Amino acid sequence: MAPEKEYPGKARISQELYALQNKLMELAQLAAEALEKSVRAVLWRDGELARQVIAGDAAVNSLEEAIDWECVRLIALFQPVAGDLRKLMAVARIITELERIGDSATNIAEEVLTLSQLPVRAVHPQLEFMAQSVQEMVTQSLEAFSRSNVHLARQVCLADADIDALDQAIIQDLLKEMTGVPRAVIPSQSQINIVRNLERVGDHATNIAEQVIYMVEGKSVRHRCQG
Repeated sequence: MAPEKEYPGKARISQELYALQNKLMELAQLAAEALEKSVRAVLWRDGELARQVIAGDAAVNSLEEAIDWECVRLIALFQPVAGDLRKLMAVARIITELERIGDSATNIAEEVLTLSQLPVRAVHPQLEFMAQSVQEMVTQSLEAFSRSNVHLARQVCLADADIDALDQAIIQDLLKEMTGVPRAVIPSQSQINIVRNLERVGDHATNIAEQVIYMVEGKSVRHRCQG
């Protein structure tokens, strides 16, 4: 890769980018904690924990908006080029993915409130494994960002196919369970909604990984970073 080009604001922007990255990781922690709590709420059938996730979504949204504004400010103030511009663009896209992870966590928590009003039924035996796998994808995608690690980013992309396969398998099982058993319809549909949201989180983690590759290598691999 060619040396980074100098530009008038380059010496001043490094500190700003460092602070911006810290804010992104703060948002990442909020989103990851919301996801972890929502999954725990499902497994423990914990309505109070689910309500905490729902209430916490406002903080995720607020911080995402603040970081987005900061990205715009830095681009206007410093007019960065090359790697610095790619990093700012990657941050702007990654925070959107993190906000959507927070939304999925909230959606999962809302399904917990539905399930808590119904007779107890066991969750699908693979749901917990799927949730753990998705959480690991999120963790790895963020580590890839913080370390500018393209290899780790590509590993996240590869994991997405397994999540997609689990999504389909679990949903098929739940649809079969619903057939001919009226009392299974609502709880199974809630679990399907949970699984679909977990699959979306996997997609968001993959999108973060794609942005890491763009940030480091300067080429877009959106929807095709598995190779």
